[in-house]
Amino acid sequence: MVLIGALCLCAQEPATQSKDARPNEAPGLPPRQAPTDYQAQTKAGEVTIAADFVGHSVTTAEGPLSTEDYVVVEAGLYGPPESRIQISLDDFSLRINGKKVPLRSQPYGLVLSSLKDPEWAPPESAAAAKSKTSINGSGQADSHSPPPVVHIPIELQRAMAQRTQKASLPLGDRVLPQAGLIFFQYRGKTEHINSLELIYSGSAGKATLTLQP
Repeated sequence: MVLIGALCLCAQEPATQSKDARPNEAPGLPPRQAPTDYQAQTKAGEVTIAADFVGHSVTTAEGPLSTEDYVVVEAGLYGPPESRIQISLDDFSLRINGKKVPLRSQPYGLVLSSLKDPEWAPPESAAAAKSKTSINGSGQADSHSPPPVVHIPIELQRAMAQRTQKASLPLGDRVLPQAGLIFFQYRGKTEHINSLELIYSGSAGKATLTLQP
């Protein structure tokens, strides 16, 4: 929890990047070759905003993660050569099923506690193995025992946090193009989503993209 708390604080501090600043910053999700490589595209002033809805999947360069508590939009921002834009979390919101109040985008740090790696399976603990073989007085397996607590190794937590941080949409003053993930708190099933609108209201202007659920 200390790791997650520290990263949450970092996530809320937009950084400023010039073309040649922060040479040691780890690269995140690269912008696709063109805005048309995304599901939807629209213009806000001179900036083209493109996006894909990827549901509860957290796309990273090292492979997908997942979260049950958030849905994710992968966005790309494009502009004239050498153009810059100020990017903020407050720029984006997501309207699901025509709701009057759209969901506000959230810092990636809040997503960390719900992250899962589909390639990681918890080892069967001794307690879990014992619970499977224990029997009660009637000779039946005890089904009332609470499920064993699964502790994700700290190394895996740290790796997932780093992967998610790198994949998140960079914030601050940025040279275009830029790309990354935007997170919205939504615990429902994606198959119950009938309509989606990504709303942009930022330094480039205002725009709305209709996404495919």
